[in-house]
Amino acid sequence: MVNPKQVCVIGAGVSGLAAAKAFSTRGHRVTIVERSGDLGGVWEAARSYPDVQTQSPKELYRYTDRAMPATYPEWPTGPQVHAYLADYAKSFGLDRMLRLNTEVAGMERRADGKPGWTLALKHKDGTSTSESFDFIAVCTGQFNEPRELHCPGEDGFLAQGGQILHSSKYGDPALAKGRRVVVLGGSKSATDIAVNAVKSGAREVTIVMREPVWRIPYFIGGLVNFKRILYIRAQEEMFPGWGASAMARFAHRIAAPLVWANWRGLESLLKAQLKLKQCKMVPNERIEDGINCSVPIATPGFYPMVADGRIKAVFGTFDHYEGDSIVMSGGERVGADVAVLAIGYKLGVPFLPEAYRQKLVDADGQYRLYRLIANPDLPELGFVGFNSSFCTVLCADLAANWLVRYADGQLANQPTAQAMRDNIEMMLHFKRVERPAAGVYGGLCVAPYHYRHFDELMADIGAKNQKRGGLAGRFLPPDADDYAKFLASAPEYPVTT
Repeated sequence: MVNPKQVCVIGAGVSGLAAAKAFSTRGHRVTIVERSGDLGGVWEAARSYPDVQTQSPKELYRYTDRAMPATYPEWPTGPQVHAYLADYAKSFGLDRMLRLNTEVAGMERRADGKPGWTLALKHKDGTSTSESFDFIAVCTGQFNEPRELHCPGEDGFLAQGGQILHSSKYGDPALAKGRRVVVLGGSKSATDIAVNAVKSGAREVTIVMREPVWRIPYFIGGLVNFKRILYIRAQEEMFPGWGASAMARFAHRIAAPLVWANWRGLESLLKAQLKLKQCKMVPNERIEDGINCSVPIATPGFYPMVADGRIKAVFGTFDHYEGDSIVMSGGERVGADVAVLAIGYKLGVPFLPEAYRQKLVDADGQYRLYRLIANPDLPELGFVGFNSSFCTVLCADLAANWLVRYADGQLANQPTAQAMRDNIEMMLHFKRVERPAAGVYGGLCVAPYHYRHFDELMADIGAKNQKRGGLAGRFLPPDADDYAKFLASAPEYPVTT
């Protein structure tokens, strides 16, 4: 029998809702603390920029127990995703567990000798309280604290009427009308904002990025949905994985010429479709060497606007501000009224005590997490949504279902602390030495190994059915309904009330 726990879920975004649902379904008493005034995380209206939509098709961007509405387009908009999350929370009673405008200021091990943690909570009215919990699920994810960039001359630029804002604050397209907009960054949010600025009547639009990167169009060749090429098990198996046997390594060497031809063919197709040579934006890196969670979807209209000059592309970064201009690292001067910093977010768990942060994150920024979810040296603590991928919601859902069983000691393959440490070391070696591209976002990127990650979680959970078989199973993208069935095939266990 498993005794019910007092569980705190930190964060009410995609992963927080998944964790709250998983723990409450198992009979645990759940509190969700969220520092903002609404649920949704990056999909909260206050954090969304105009025209934002998912990078993944809706059947991949969903929970196992709730499909997105049939009326949604294949790539839902930000408001549609937020409505889906709000409906999910209401349907499963998660909204009643919410404490909005409540920030975790710190946490310590419980002083009463019981397992768990005491959280220091800061409220909107300025008051502070402390509360103890038996288990903590950290669901703050990859997109929590906006990165900052301060350059010399910034104060003068602002004083003469210039604006500098993070991409998460670009909420009103009227901001761009009649003005010179400079966007820093190479992510999809950067290209989305650049395209939106053009459509909103900006006088000039410049995008600044360190180097050209491979971007994937929604339809490769204008015909094939990219999920049917990059989300399939057959394509994933072209990448050597971790812990490979000598036989598997030999098979990869034999297949290497065919794999090489596959990637060169895809590169040629993308160069032609996106007119990369005409835009002078052909990446230097081979596409297979850089496939990870940072590969962006090509914003519709971006490359045509670069090709015809509506968007000017500059390679480098900001060096300093000078009057009403921004001087780039390469010396180029660009006139600007608005600088949008699409430079991402800080990755971290700032409320975790330093001694525990050192156990969680190595000096080079790589996270020490078994299955990207738990650390044996951080008891009664787990992470949901840190397993970043193109299937964000599904990843969070499966991680949450794994974590509740881990917390209850009910995984079919419940690992020992030493087994977890050994696996963590093996995975860190893989990311640092064998595939450095896997080290992005602190090594918390699942892509391109979605199926490999899901297979491990399903095996640990003890699902009798873990994957689709046959030829079709190798050429179809992940299916949330299938994973709902796999989860349902796992052993049940009672929780006392």
